[in-house]
Amino acid sequence: MKLTVFSSDGKTSSERDFAGLPTFEGDKGLQAVKEVIVAINANNRQGTHSTKTRGEVRGGGKKPWRQKGTGRARAGSIRSPLWVGGGVVFGPKPRDYSKKVNGKVRQLAFSRALFDRASAGELAVIEAFDGKISKTKAMNEIVGRIAPAGRVLLVDATFADSTSRASRNIDRVSLQEAAKLNTLDLAQYTKIIVSSKALEAILSRVNGGKN
Repeated sequence: MKLTVFSSDGKTSSERDFAGLPTFEGDKGLQAVKEVIVAINANNRQGTHSTKTRGEVRGGGKKPWRQKGTGRARAGSIRSPLWVGGGVVFGPKPRDYSKKVNGKVRQLAFSRALFDRASAGELAVIEAFDGKISKTKAMNEIVGRIAPAGRVLLVDATFADSTSRASRNIDRVSLQEAAKLNTLDLAQYTKIIVSSKALEAILSRVNGGKN
């Protein structure tokens, strides 16, 4: 499969064939992509939300008025769910949202997502991120030449401090190391720009069967 390879400054480009990229036919792997993305989002949830039931809300031990003769509805506690300040019925409690996904499913989903982005022309290769560039303006110009619009993910084997500093103030740009790249990263950005070293690591990961 051919990918567009840009120079470090993004001014020149050429088509280059990468034999290690995964290939798919039909819908194979699409369900795995969905399952993995759902699992990643679920695993990112803290699950710390909590409400109090009528038994946990402070107060309400005394019956507010006698049962009969007042003309008002019967009430046993001011902490009833019907009262302002009362407990919550079936409210959320702390829980674990994490989902377990089989390693082979994660590998299939990652390969399918990589194939889809590459075949759609949404995966670009840059020879290297120039470590000498430390200005946001210069980095923004390079990214703009490769991806004029949309959210962009930059992927490198390891980012130089200067590259990180130059990129972190660009709202539409995010950074991710190749070893930590996942299916959700591949799916949620308009354009993915990977360095040559990062692509080597990704292809080694795909073909080596690592998650």
